[in-house]
Amino acid sequence: MELGVHLPLMPLGAQPVSPGRVRRAVDAARECGFAGLSANDHFVFKTPWLDGPTALTSVIERSGEMTLATTVSLAVLRRPVGLAKMLAAIDILSEGRLIAGLGPGSSERDYRAMGVPFEERWKRFEEAIALLRALLNGDPLPGDLRYYPVPSDLKLEPVPRPERSIPLWIGSWGSKVGLARVARAADGWLASAYNTTPDRFSTARDLLERHLEDRGRDAHAFPNALATMWTWVTDSRADRDRVLDRVLAPLLNRDPRELADQVCVGPAEHCAELLSNYADAGCQRIYLWPLDDEQQQLELIAHHIAPQIAAR
Repeated sequence: MELGVHLPLMPLGAQPVSPGRVRRAVDAARECGFAGLSANDHFVFKTPWLDGPTALTSVIERSGEMTLATTVSLAVLRRPVGLAKMLAAIDILSEGRLIAGLGPGSSERDYRAMGVPFEERWKRFEEAIALLRALLNGDPLPGDLRYYPVPSDLKLEPVPRPERSIPLWIGSWGSKVGLARVARAADGWLASAYNTTPDRFSTARDLLERHLEDRGRDAHAFPNALATMWTWVTDSRADRDRVLDRVLAPLLNRDPRELADQVCVGPAEHCAELLSNYADAGCQRIYLWPLDDEQQQLELIAHHIAPQIAAR
């Protein structure tokens, strides 16, 4: 299993969001041998939020050989044409290192801010994915577009190199409908760390494999990853409780006792066990989101947690 790093888009600890903080996080991830960088997407949130795709673009030159992933981009609200243009640019500028994780988003506040009916999100998302794929691959556009009517001869240039299509992954928390959509329309599955557990991930992965096999797709070659694994490595019980009770629980509207078993907050042994359990469940990559002091946290993970995962 590989480990990736989520960019620091929110001021969840003592440090404000700043160019220097983002650059330091990327430098630490690169120097510590992490496999990828990710950024997710909100327009409005409970706390100030740096635009994810813009932040990802800003660190391309510092990212070395790491993959770049959106986890996820709001395909409905960014609209397919604008999103296709943005994703193509990131992929071209990074020389083919982009994974485009996509979803409709689960925040009704985002939809109200953009003037789009929240209850239409899934129908709009289905259409957005089909149009987005056609635009990025230079294929004929789907007919009968209801939500995103565009000229039938529309072509976006430049597009990624013909020999490499941008992988379009779809986010799903693990519902039957969601996993069926992933099997039908995606190139990979992106799960949400604080909305699952290793056992639930394993069950969902088995269901996804059956959906893929029913469609004649190779389940063993189908990639997956786990996004937004909140991370704070600390040996202090009081510090752990502070993060769970005062930072994450209010942010996510979750019971801190439930979160304690779902996120990498606590001693290195707890974090290593949780991540190892995901590896055993078939998870191929986890994007960790350190809550503060990214350089120190990533060094702790690289030196004290990653070796324990590899040793299991």
